[in-house]
Order: sequence, then C-alpha cells, then structure tokens
Amino acid sequence: MKVYWRYTHGTRNTYAALYAACEREGFLLAPVSAPARDITCYSLNSLNARSLLPEIEQAECITIAGGPYATACYREVSKKADFVIVGEGEYRLPSLLSAIVGGTADSAPGIATMRGYQPADSMVRLDAWPPFSHMKGYIEISRGCPFSCAYCQTPRIFGHCMRHRSIDQIVLHASRYRDARFVTPNALAYGSDGRSPRLEKVRALLKGLRNNIYFGTFPSEVRPEFVSKEALSLITTYCENTNLQFGAQSGSDAVLERLKRGHTVEDVIRAVELCLDAGLTPVVDVIVGFPFETGDDQRATADLIRWISTRGTVHAHLFMPLPGTPLEETCPVPLIPELTRLLGSLALKGKVTGSWRDPRISF
Repeated sequence: MKVYWRYTHGTRNTYAALYAACEREGFLLAPVSAPARDITCYSLNSLNARSLLPEIEQAECITIAGGPYATACYREVSKKADFVIVGEGEYRLPSLLSAIVGGTADSAPGIATMRGYQPADSMVRLDAWPPFSHMKGYIEISRGCPFSCAYCQTPRIFGHCMRHRSIDQIVLHASRYRDARFVTPNALAYGSDGRSPRLEKVRALLKGLRNNIYFGTFPSEVRPEFVSKEALSLITTYCENTNLQFGAQSGSDAVLERLKRGHTVEDVIRAVELCLDAGLTPVVDVIVGFPFETGDDQRATADLIRWISTRGTVHAHLFMPLPGTPLEETCPVPLIPELTRLLGSLALKGKVTGSWRDPRISF
C-alpha cells in the first residue's frame, strides 16, 4: 500500500516529524495536493479544517486525520475520516499504518473511529523519535505546558508536564543545519518543570550547539516572567538573534487573571525593559477581542501596545476560539475604535504586525 500526506504549508513541521517516524517503520509519506490511493493522511487545525473536512469525506481512499482540530473534535472528524489519531502521532501513525497493511486495523488506544474511542495510556518520549529525517523541519526541544491559558490547546493536547529532548539529540539533529531554530512552548523553560527556570540546562544546551543559534524567537518564544538578566546574558552570549519574542496577550490584569496566564502586566513591562538593557528588541504578542473584554480592558491593552511600540514591536491578532479549550464556545468581542485606530496607525509605521481583523489569516 502507498501512503500519502496531504501537504499544506501550515503543517510542514508536523509533516517532517511524522515523515521521520513513519520512515523508520518502512512507510514513506509522499506529499500530495489531493487525496490519493491507497492511504492519505491529514493534519487538521482550526485554519484548514473547514476546507479539508469535505475533501476527507469524499475521498476514495483510506483517510487518517490527526492534528489539534482532530484531537479536540474527534467525534466530528471520525464521521468523515476512517481513522482519527487523538493527540501525539509519532507512535500511533506508523503503528496504525502497519495494522491497516496487515488487515488488523480496528480500534486501538489513541485512535478514534465511527465505532468509538479509547484514550491512549502513554505519551511520547521525545528522544525516542527523530524530529525530522529526509523532510527537514524545526527541532522540537520541549513538549507540554504546566499552565492552563484558557485560549490555548497546548496543555490540552500534550499535557501539563513538560518533556524535553536531550541535549545530545538536539545537537545531533541541529548539526544538519547552519542555523538552529527550535519548537517549544517556552524556550527559557528548557530542562525545567516549566514553572521555575533551570538556566544551567539552557546554558548547557546553548554551549553544546555549533550553529548560528536563534533562541526565543519564532517559533520558540518565551514567557515574560522567565525573562531575567541571567537568561538574557545567555542569549546575547551564545545566540545570533537580536530580538526576543514573548507573550503579553493583554494589557489588563483582570483579563490575564481570567485567562489564567500566570503573569501580570508588570511582568511584561519588566521583560521589555530587561530586553532593552541587554540590547535586544522586544517583540511582544498581544491578543485582542477576548470574549469578556470590556472597553476599559481594551483601553489598557491599547496603553500597553502604545508603550511597547516606542521600545520594540507588537505582534497582534484577533482572538480565535480553539476547540478543546475553555473558550471554544465563545466569540471575539468588537474592538473599540481607539484600539482599532491605534493598531492601524502603528502598523503603517512598522511597529505592529499580525491580523487583528480576521483570525483565520495565518501569522
């Protein structure tokens, strides 16, 4: 049987990781732009699910769906796809492919079908699976998050316990690149429980690499309360990036508390100032239009954006309710004119990037 991967730009890194996992078991995931016989695999997220689900339903082949949307909405997706991988796919996808080829595919832990679903009883150990092989991607160094931000799918899919790839394995795979870039919920949490940094682990990682290192930049931003003089010293000593990206999400402490972000506006301000002291440009993520925002909350966010824009840049986007999160049944509230005008004005000056009008626009 031939196995194909329905390629989309936004799932490139997932493709790289699952290509490597399947390759070890003798399956090569050839990229296609439409479903193909015998088996076509899909990774669904909130941006592509609307267009891909009808395609899956009409496909004249065996279809396997996974990804954050499929994980959160496996009951819906299992009505259209033959098999749905719920959660992590490195072990389950090649195992499922072997079962299909052997004619023994039915229900298995972590796999949803029309007949039902049994939750998986294990999670992936990152060192057991390469981050990429022939199809290259970013190196995932950590997975999971101990925080419970109400808008975020990460802890709901990967758990609250952080898992880390070992330094030896990171260095090995990074050797295939000139520039080393990483995937992680919080780069400065490497080697830790995700709540209290262990900078000796970060230092050991950075010292072990022999690349041009980009750390704490997309796609491996950090949390503002993890920004410290010692942490920034590691970045300015070992890394090539001249900026640091971290999430503020709101300029209102009341909103941050309802989101369960685990930090305050003051933590954001302090992180900005520490970046400037270290000679790094702060790039700060902000989400606007949370469903419970008041006019005062949005004015507070406008004040923070205005302040940051004189010192760094802001990446702003409109709140998008993601399935499987506490806010999945909500909608973004309209932005007050003051905030809309500010974002537009700063965007023209190059101080704001992102999309605060349509959350479906990828950033």
